[in-house]
Amino acid sequence: MFRAIKEQLDTIFKEDPAAKSTLEVLLCYSGLHAILLHRVAHKLWVWGVPLLPRLISQFSRFLTGVEIHPGAKIGRRFFIDHGMGAVIGETAEIGDDVLLYQGVTLGGTGKEKGKRHPTIGNHVVIGTGAKVLGNITIGDRSKIGAGSVVVRSAPPHSTVVGVPGRVVAIDGVSVKNEDDDMLEHGRLPDPVEQAINALAERVAQLEAELRAVREEATRPTSSF
Repeated sequence: MFRAIKEQLDTIFKEDPAAKSTLEVLLCYSGLHAILLHRVAHKLWVWGVPLLPRLISQFSRFLTGVEIHPGAKIGRRFFIDHGMGAVIGETAEIGDDVLLYQGVTLGGTGKEKGKRHPTIGNHVVIGTGAKVLGNITIGDRSKIGAGSVVVRSAPPHSTVVGVPGRVVAIDGVSVKNEDDDMLEHGRLPDPVEQAINALAERVAQLEAELRAVREEATRPTSSF
């Protein structure tokens, strides 16, 4: 247990530049409290203990603002930054070294039974307010942009942004360097902005062509 707590503390100091001391993290980081309480609730859930895991989950929600169903499977070094409003459903599965920001939902899309929540790979970053919904898989080392709504699976090393979420390319960033930029989810490309810019360029091109046609039409013709 103490090894797991130390590992969580090391992860927070690695990922959050605002962390100043161990005492501050232990007392003030709601994401840490939510994860530690979930570890207890999940163990009881696996053992088949009735009611108590859900009570611990609800207490954790009241204390931290983070709701994690005790049935959710969460890997090592999981970090919820700020945490408030994060929701993780019963059949969600989260790999190792995953980073979540506030307001993230790993939820379902209806009343279906069985596996109905996302599976998140290793080294995934999910930005503020993103919604990842349904029985889909987000591949290892992927990034989900803030505010995105993801309802389709994404391959490893992908970046997903928009509503609905779409996989976009990151120009000039190689896979081996992605770890250095794990917290830079605010710099992800915006496909809507890219589309508007492309339309603006096309309109400017058409206006230039129209001016050329008008100039040609008004040019006096020479007579012989």
